[in-house]
Amino acid sequence: MNLQVILGNFALILFVLMVITGVIWFLDVFYLAKQRRAAADRALADYDARNAKLTADGIKVDNLGNRAAIEANLLRQPTWIEYSGSFFPVIALVFFLRSFLFEPFKIPSSSMVPTLLVGDLILVNKFTYGIRLPVINQKIVQINNPQRGDVMVFKYPLDMTQDYIKRVIGVPGDKITYENKRLTVNGMEVKYAPLDDYLDDEHLQYNKQFQENLTGVSHRILNNEAAPTLSLDGVKKFPYSENCTYKYEGFTCVVPQGNYFMMGDNRDNSADSRYWGFVPDKNIVGKAIVVWMNLGNLRRIGSIH
Repeated sequence: MNLQVILGNFALILFVLMVITGVIWFLDVFYLAKQRRAAADRALADYDARNAKLTADGIKVDNLGNRAAIEANLLRQPTWIEYSGSFFPVIALVFFLRSFLFEPFKIPSSSMVPTLLVGDLILVNKFTYGIRLPVINQKIVQINNPQRGDVMVFKYPLDMTQDYIKRVIGVPGDKITYENKRLTVNGMEVKYAPLDDYLDDEHLQYNKQFQENLTGVSHRILNNEAAPTLSLDGVKKFPYSENCTYKYEGFTCVVPQGNYFMMGDNRDNSADSRYWGFVPDKNIVGKAIVVWMNLGNLRRIGSIH
């Protein structure tokens, strides 16, 4: 595993920090603290013996303050142990929450406009598709499978250090056809209802906006009339590419078992399964469930549609 992969895997960094601070915390609780206590007891015994001798010789000794200071000093944790003990429970809690329950993400691009905007802070459910071991992302408990229409976060197949977010268009076994900017799933044409044109603030242009009913899941999409249905030059070689046939007007793909076909809602401004292929189950991170904050637009707070 190279440095780029390590730096791109925040879960791995958290795991390493948790292990290091945890080992130090356990070592201190079960060994080092006892060593300090034993050393303090010996020092205090010597101190008491000296004071007892002085008292026997008729010298008055007021040793309560000194004795307490000596004991506190000998029992004090070294700074590196004190900080490790303080950080360990916090790191462990964060690691558990983001590994098994929920993880925050920030939307970096406009590929999911109008559903998700650049700057949206979203919360991803990590357990709805099954419980996975952190770091290695190995599923150990099956719960649910991704469904068409889900907005899903996953590891980009061409670079596992990157997290992508797209909408599930096809599940294993589905036949997906995209021609003239319209979807057909298993021979059934997806229904579209026109909406008011959408102003793209990033490119200062209007795009056609539709309400797409993807086999029962209704959501908005954008189309740029000036863009081609598919840029064949952008199609890469990918696993199971033999399941797809491409032409200028579009393509047809059969989703292999254990894989999913993903597309962005901003159809003509999204690099997705049309170009780099299917998303294996092992790459799944979780289901996007809510926009919990957008510092530039508080009205964005709410559900994902």
